[in-house]
Amino acid sequence: MRYFRLLVLGNGISAYGSYLNMVALNVFVYDATGSALAAGLFMAVRLATNVVSGWVSGRLVTAHDRKRLMVGADLCQAVALLTLLLAPDGTRVGLLYALAVVTGGCSTLSQVALRSSIPEIVGAEHRVRANGLLVTGRSLAMIAGFASSGLVVAEFGYSAAFALDAATFLVSATVLFLLPVRTKAAAAGSAQSSDAARWTARMLLGTAPVLMAMIAIRAVDGLGSSSHNVALPIYSSALDPDHPATFISQFWATWAIGNIVAQQVIGRVTKKSGRTPGERAFALGACVMSAGFIVVFCGLPTVPAVIAALVAGAADGFTEIVYVSRLQTAPDEQRGRLFGLSASAENTGFGLGMLVSGALLETFSPLQVVAAFQGLAIALCVALLLVLVRRGGKRDPGDEGKTAAHDTGDRDAATRDNGDRDAATRDTGGRDASTVTEGRG
Repeated sequence: MRYFRLLVLGNGISAYGSYLNMVALNVFVYDATGSALAAGLFMAVRLATNVVSGWVSGRLVTAHDRKRLMVGADLCQAVALLTLLLAPDGTRVGLLYALAVVTGGCSTLSQVALRSSIPEIVGAEHRVRANGLLVTGRSLAMIAGFASSGLVVAEFGYSAAFALDAATFLVSATVLFLLPVRTKAAAAGSAQSSDAARWTARMLLGTAPVLMAMIAIRAVDGLGSSSHNVALPIYSSALDPDHPATFISQFWATWAIGNIVAQQVIGRVTKKSGRTPGERAFALGACVMSAGFIVVFCGLPTVPAVIAALVAGAADGFTEIVYVSRLQTAPDEQRGRLFGLSASAENTGFGLGMLVSGALLETFSPLQVVAAFQGLAIALCVALLLVLVRRGGKRDPGDEGKTAAHDTGDRDAATRDNGDRDAATRDTGGRDASTVTEGRG
């Protein structure tokens, strides 16, 4: 965890650059072309690249060293931004769409590689805590990136924003390169390979429907997320035409605080109980999150609306931590493809939602549009809850109900006699017995 905290710091710095870049590039495209269509096309190219790269990333992180992939992704984004920065003014517009492809693909690859690597970096028993730290770092980066983007562009110009963004990726790549962390499982013996194969077969036969349902819910959550992202400026302008950014700022700041609170709560609960939340907690959290977003647009006074945003942010952070931790129970050789599929599904939902919700807001109110999209997510979550209740609480081979050290269905604790990592790895030399020599902490 000592090294992982440094990784979170580097990841948070690059995330800050990404959020700064998100604002600066979109405004730059519009200023350079004077066309809203060009700005929309830029966003569409980036989203399409995110969707496609999810499938490709899953294969890459399964076949290659994930640490090198993450370092390479950060360096590619830094080089692309520096190329845009050094290019003559007349050629910058044409380079923007190439930049959209590079940043979209590399950001997805980095996300899939990092999420797939966490159980190997910190150990399966610490993955919930590690996921919470990442959520906190990204939430703080989002606040800082969105808050400072306007100031950086207004005071120093687009070139300074691009240079600062490139510097954040270089810092992230350097930190990750220097950290002595392992991101893939060590080669296993024949007995372990056989057990992993049997675990994989049980997972595919027994838990694939539940996992696919969770991924589908995340895709619909992407629809809901896009709806409130598109609706927020309209709703905020209607609340206060003279200061349209006020409510947006309050909303995102409160949402981020809720994310941080969720990380603290789930970390403490997991540590005390020795159990991590599973599919039911995920479905309940997603219901609360969607309901909170709907309440935000109900025209309430400022204080109740801010409280609703806080609840929505906390439920959003809780749901993401539970979801990511659940997918991380898969064997290392399956984990990359699962996260690649998840990234494609989430980005597809978000991109489609941006288009559909934008069209619907021409006719319907923000509350109606947000309630429709978030209501669909609630319906799917209720359906998943009914299925889980009907199963009578029977747990599948990869379920989360306990920490990895005690979960008999988890790969890392499934074969005590074969020397798994969490049982001190008597004969196989796993992580917990070799952290001193490998320097992972």
